[in-house]
Amino acid sequence: MKKNIVYVLVCCFLVIACSSDDSNNPLPPNGSNASGDWLIPISEVKDGGPGKDGIPSIDNPVFMQTNNANFLNDADLVVGLVYNNEAKAYPHIVLDWHEVVNDEINGKFITLNYCPLTGTAFAWESKSNGTKSTFGVSGLLYNANLILYDRNTDSHWSQLRLECVNGELINNKPTLIDVIETDWKTWKTLYPDSEVLTTQTGFSRTYGTSPYGDYSTNNSGFLFVPSILNSALPNKDRVYAIIDNDVSKVYQFSDFGNGSIIRDSFNGSNYLIVGNEDLIYGFELTGDHDNLTFEYDFNGSEAFFKDNEGNKWSIFGKAIEGPRTGETLTGANSVMSYWFAIAAFYPDPEIFTP
Repeated sequence: MKKNIVYVLVCCFLVIACSSDDSNNPLPPNGSNASGDWLIPISEVKDGGPGKDGIPSIDNPVFMQTNNANFLNDADLVVGLVYNNEAKAYPHIVLDWHEVVNDEINGKFITLNYCPLTGTAFAWESKSNGTKSTFGVSGLLYNANLILYDRNTDSHWSQLRLECVNGELINNKPTLIDVIETDWKTWKTLYPDSEVLTTQTGFSRTYGTSPYGDYSTNNSGFLFVPSILNSALPNKDRVYAIIDNDVSKVYQFSDFGNGSIIRDSFNGSNYLIVGNEDLIYGFELTGDHDNLTFEYDFNGSEAFFKDNEGNKWSIFGKAIEGPRTGETLTGANSVMSYWFAIAAFYPDPEIFTP
């Protein structure tokens, strides 16, 4: 009941905000005034309600060790990365309320961003125009998806389009960093020495209670309806999507059962997709990596799959044991997403069929 009340209140707030006088609307009346041109239809860019930075980014994140993270349940979803020799996890229950985390990892600056309305997370280098920047929540949405802005130039970046769509840096693309999405139990099994983002954000929020109620499981529930709806799969099914320019191919958790490997070709490239009921990730196979035979091999350690040469590989595609130790597979340009979002941004995506 409490979650439903929160969801109704959020809906009411957003309806009121989006119905306010046009003079308070940050959108330009067309795509060619002082706000500049847009790569996306300006009529489909929506005012999300809270306004610019109304959903505050976390600019001074606080982390703790995995074994101290008692505020997380095993089934809680996290976004995880291993970057610059450090493993970090960013829980959904925090990201739901903040969406953007500007972080520093061993001297390298990154921006981890998550859109709870489309269920999509990316990490990229914290740079705009070649120089360090932080990013924030613009308050605008396109196809229900987060539009960020960089604080160097105030340009707008469409998360799922993976490019700057308005402003001084229009057409620029971020430099991506590999991330995975899985449950807390799986992540801490893979990386028990990981750090995890805490709820010590400097803001008072009811972490653990979603601001969107049952949105993530309600297939007919939308705060903002995208321009395209595709009924091939339930709207809120979580799928793994490979993105190649303007096309995409998706894989479902049901394709992986208790753990398996898929070798597939898409848009002229060969891919390896590894997964189980809790985690899916993929790699573009190039060079002699394409000649290897891979096998699922997750037994409660960092190793997630192996090959015919005796190498063992992490979920991020790093050989951690065997003759190829230190080699890294090329992570696919990909994301975990609600089905409806991929279908809206990349119309008529292919659906893998075993």
